[in-house]
Amino acid sequence: MAKKDPSELSVEERLKTLYQLQTALSAIDEKRLLRGELPLEVQDLEDEIEGLTTRVEKISNEIADYQKAISQKKGEIADAEASVERYKSQLDEVKNNREYDTLSKEIEFQTLEIELCNKKIREANNKIADKQREMESSEALIAERQSDLEVKKNELEEIMEETRVEEEKLKEQVKTLEAKIEGRLLTSFKRIRRNARNGLGIVYVQRDACGGCFNKIPPQRQLDIKMHKKIIVCEYCGRIMIDPELAGVKIDKATGVTEEKKVRAKRSIRKTSTSKKATDANDME
Repeated sequence: MAKKDPSELSVEERLKTLYQLQTALSAIDEKRLLRGELPLEVQDLEDEIEGLTTRVEKISNEIADYQKAISQKKGEIADAEASVERYKSQLDEVKNNREYDTLSKEIEFQTLEIELCNKKIREANNKIADKQREMESSEALIAERQSDLEVKKNELEEIMEETRVEEEKLKEQVKTLEAKIEGRLLTSFKRIRRNARNGLGIVYVQRDACGGCFNKIPPQRQLDIKMHKKIIVCEYCGRIMIDPELAGVKIDKATGVTEEKKVRAKRSIRKTSTSKKATDANDME
């Protein structure tokens, strides 16, 4: 059987396919919600560890620079000490006061150079000690964050493992459905869905109102939606609207509530009742 061109689909078929796509995408969103903030927390920890690692490398380079400067100053001290010894030996051979003063000044200058170099070395050693403490602190923080990251990754992996198979099936279903929808309509639907707070791009009419923003829909517009002659969007929120029957949703005519919502309400009542009984039992104890 030849594959039907998306542009040849009737409005009713397009709306039905769009709603099926929305259902699949909403199911994927629910699976991702189970992960909560874990993916963001993992990313934040990875970024923090990367930043701390970069800091440690920078500190290590700074320590190496200080150590190099110390070695250089020690070399300068050795040269200055050699000069002092040489000048002192020359003092015994001076022939006049002028030569003696010149050599004495050179000895004094080299002695000051040695003192200055020693001061620079002490300062560099102090900075190295500070940097080493900073590096140890950063490395301890990296170890701590790495431990947290492993825990978060394991939690995320467990959740993803539980939902992976089902999510893959849903993704395949999404691909199949998207192939049945006309390009322009699919682009519009994705744009609406992206801008919607709850990710709903198409909604069914509930209690004479839009299922997305809950603004009232005029009777004539509701009739147009039921006729399936054209694609109609909510004039308030811009979502595509569909009647419950086409969406396959059963609504209680007496209450106007969907069967799904009734089931959820019953579950909520049961939970509340169970919780109340447990509380009463605890009070009696």
